[in-house]
Amino acid sequence: MKGREVLWMVAGLFMLACSQQQSSFEVVAVDNPQFVPDSAFVSFEDLSHPKFASLKEKYQLDTIFHGETDEFKRILLLRHWISTVIRIDDYGPYKDDGSVESILDEALKGNGFHCGHYTAVQNAVQNAYGYVTRCLLADVGEPIDYLVGGGHHAINGVWSNTHRKWFLSDAKYDYHFEKNGTPLSALEVRDEYFKNKAADIVLVKGPSRVETKMYPELKVSKEQFARVYTWLSWGKFNNRYSNWPDTKTDFMLFYNDDYFRDHEWLWNGKRHWAYDTEFMILVDNREAIEWTPNVITSDLSMQNDLANIELHSITPNLKTYQMKGREGGWKDISSEVRIELQKGTNELFFRTVNLAGVSGPEHRIVIAK
Repeated sequence: MKGREVLWMVAGLFMLACSQQQSSFEVVAVDNPQFVPDSAFVSFEDLSHPKFASLKEKYQLDTIFHGETDEFKRILLLRHWISTVIRIDDYGPYKDDGSVESILDEALKGNGFHCGHYTAVQNAVQNAYGYVTRCLLADVGEPIDYLVGGGHHAINGVWSNTHRKWFLSDAKYDYHFEKNGTPLSALEVRDEYFKNKAADIVLVKGPSRVETKMYPELKVSKEQFARVYTWLSWGKFNNRYSNWPDTKTDFMLFYNDDYFRDHEWLWNGKRHWAYDTEFMILVDNREAIEWTPNVITSDLSMQNDLANIELHSITPNLKTYQMKGREGGWKDISSEVRIELQKGTNELFFRTVNLAGVSGPEHRIVIAK
């Protein structure tokens, strides 16, 4: 038996050597965006829901960015429209019924709203155009008098395919933070505030991204704005618009880092109401908070001159995968393709496309011989 085992081993090694000689292609290392799965959030907005088509048609939202092809600029133009249409009124009373449509209808009559209303509208409008958006709450964590609401603020996180990351988008004040031209997520703003009071980042306003050191209407400095992101929570359920009025907005995710564990979150001077309830859901892994929608990861195997590629992503409202190869031009494909390799360099590009026609970041594979 031992002799037979040796013979089989030798034969196997010979066959493997022959296979390697026949298929001498090598995969070239490239810099692809990191794929991080969604392990903490639940559900996405359903773009096939008729509410989205109705929203765009009723308010003629296509006219907001007519002719603009840059994705990030389109997102900022949509935010700017919301900020322009809705007047700020932090005290009410409010005449809406809680729906996005009633907020916009009343806003167009001249009635004002607070930050939570802006957040609900931006969530609906950005998602309507295929830009994955979610709702956040931010808080200083102690009573303050320089910001309406005692330091509480509602904003959105929007996924930028251009920048391949989440960024904080405030529709009420039409601003976000940037560092070296890159928009920052709420967690990144928090990092910068803890590091050096936000000295290395800038506050930019409007679609033109004009830098401002102080928000003029409130006389609040960049540092004071950044401090608002000391305490953060994200809505666990991300189908707030398409599932309204059953929104489950009270279920919140909290990043359970050292700061969270070593401090107590005060809300209006008292321990935050969500402590010791089912609504406070602690997340230990930061990547679970900043997972990567629309980003592709791939499994590759080769046999002789054939490459078998399996694509994986978490793309809300995925319509199709697309590939661009040596022939040029994007074409629809399934999640698994077989490619006949040619001598030299084989460079392949893949991307996701959602139901709104928005394409995700490119995933590149290079195989050379």
